[in-house]
Amino acid sequence: MPLTSKDRARLRSLAHSLKPILQVGAEGVSPAFLGSLDEAFRTRELLKVKVLEGAPVSVREAATEIEQGLEDVSTVQTIGRTAVLFRPLPEDDG
Repeated sequence: MPLTSKDRARLRSLAHSLKPILQVGAEGVSPAFLGSLDEAFRTRELLKVKVLEGAPVSVREAATEIEQGLEDVSTVQTIGRTAVLFRPLPEDDG
């Protein structure tokens, strides 16, 4: 589900006050990191992820790997060493 520019603007404003919830370190975007991120997305739709200096990937590369590794994740913004990611909460079936 691609985000429109209007969606991105709204999500950027909502993410402004958020603190990064996870950090990409020396191991890069590992399966364990993706599992932790998937777990975090179960309770919230919008997350910030920080890419540390020692990480083997840039913030844009990390965001791309996360989008490919997790279903329905979209990158809202990358700024500095921080990526803002969005995934809609699943619909309740009952």
